Amino acid sequence: MADKLTSSFSKMKFNAEAEEFVPSWLKKTPAPAPAPAPVEKPVEKPVEKPVEKPTPVVEKPKVQSPAIEDKPKSTPSTPKNPGSPAVHNLRNEFNAKRSNSQDFEVPKDMKENLNIVFIGHVDAGKSTMGGQILYLTGMVDQRTLDKLQREAKEIGRDSWYLSWALDLNQEERNKGKTVECGKAIFETEKRRFTILDAPGHKNYVPSMISGASQADIGVLVISARKGEFETGFERGGQTREHAMLAKTAGVKKLIIVVNKMDDPTVQWSQERYLECCKKITPFLKQVGYNPKTDVHYIPVSAYTGANIKDRLTEDVCKWYKKESLLEYLDNIKIPTERNVNGPLLIPITDKNKDMGTIISGKVESGKLKKGQNVIVMPNKKPAEILQIYYEDNETQYAVSGDNVRIKLKGIEEDEISPGFVICSPDYKINCVTAFEAQLAILEYKNIICAGYSAVLHLHACVEDVSITALLHSVDKKTGKKSKHAPRFLKQGDVAIVRLETAQMVCAETYADFQQLGRFTIRDEGKTIAIGKITKLITE
Repeated sequence: MADKLTSSFSKMKFNAEAEEFVPSWLKKTPAPAPAPAPVEKPVEKPVEKPVEKPTPVVEKPKVQSPAIEDKPKSTPSTPKNPGSPAVHNLRNEFNAKRSNSQDFEVPKDMKENLNIVFIGHVDAGKSTMGGQILYLTGMVDQRTLDKLQREAKEIGRDSWYLSWALDLNQEERNKGKTVECGKAIFETEKRRFTILDAPGHKNYVPSMISGASQADIGVLVISARKGEFETGFERGGQTREHAMLAKTAGVKKLIIVVNKMDDPTVQWSQERYLECCKKITPFLKQVGYNPKTDVHYIPVSAYTGANIKDRLTEDVCKWYKKESLLEYLDNIKIPTERNVNGPLLIPITDKNKDMGTIISGKVESGKLKKGQNVIVMPNKKPAEILQIYYEDNETQYAVSGDNVRIKLKGIEEDEISPGFVICSPDYKINCVTAFEAQLAILEYKNIICAGYSAVLHLHACVEDVSITALLHSVDKKTGKKSKHAPRFLKQGDVAIVRLETAQMVCAETYADFQQLGRFTIRDEGKTIAIGKITKLITE
């Protein structure tokens, strides 16, 4: 067998010393040399690489988009991020970027407007006084007054006819109670005045707050009639609450008008007049008014008109020889700052539809003219001012302090709500749902913890609010904050808290703009707390 194999091998010329035979498909796998081979084979991949090269070229414009990235860096200076410190300086920011929309001059012969709110307990005679002032200044003629007198006599309410000059609603006339904050205008040689007749009943305090937030001067009407003054001034009466709410709303000066001095129980008694003044003065001092500089007392009879326009004669009253109510109002110095050259800010207090969208409000800052473009916040709706009215009189311009009605173009009535703010395009007011504030608890039987909910009154805005965190207690004497957060608050406490609203509200810090940074919190028909915004939060 072996011989056969050797012979067969010899025939095949087999070389035993030859190198070991390895198939080509095995050579490439184990050998390291094949590594370059795959590199050579993907010679097609370099063809792909040039395809990849264009992509970086396309990306280069994207890389050069730092120009786009630079834009967000500039946005913190705009009101889109209310949390940034740059936003908080309202006037500086506006001056830095103001445009031609505010660069116009208003006539120098425009009369200065003074907003007066009549406040006090129900039936003190606020509406009657307002009607008498309108009659004495010629805003209501004798014919209209005779008509009102006949209508009042028909329902057996002879003495109500003067109040009907302001109470235009039939419900108000039938009940003899003001429900909504009435508004009227009268003029003297020196000034134009806007009367805001606030309701005195405790059920309509929100309307009273809305009126007080627009006022420069407060006229606190108290009744000298025996029993009426005491009822209004006792706990639960509206004399106390109205005085406190007026101070919270920013009314820096109060005129205490002691009305009904002609009543048979009073008969212009100096003793009764001084008694009323002495009882109310300590309370006003406690609220925050300085009796020497912020408070002035005047005895009047709203029904007869005594001491309203003309001074008292000796046959009526011998002991009071000072100026009358209208004389004093004509010469009083306006206690609030009028920033005519600032950003345009008009909190909307009311709206209606009359051949277009019409809103009402007080110009808190800036100036406006017909044809001017504006923005309504917080919904950022652009609009154009078509017409400006002082009550029924059309005008071309309005400035800070004026209480006006404005007809808008480019926005529907249902896109506006009371509490919205009209702004200039140069500066949009901050809009937030959370902010920190210094809160003073006035009256509450229970304790207040985080999670407490109530109703917020901020300028003309009314919104549901909740206290989400108690941050610091504040020492009422030194004003220092505590290091640790309090567990709860009780009546008389002052604290720094965080509040969150159900909907977005237009607001500024108290330090930047007082009128848009102070607020009241009410619950179950009572004023629970007052406060001022210290910080706006966007996150």
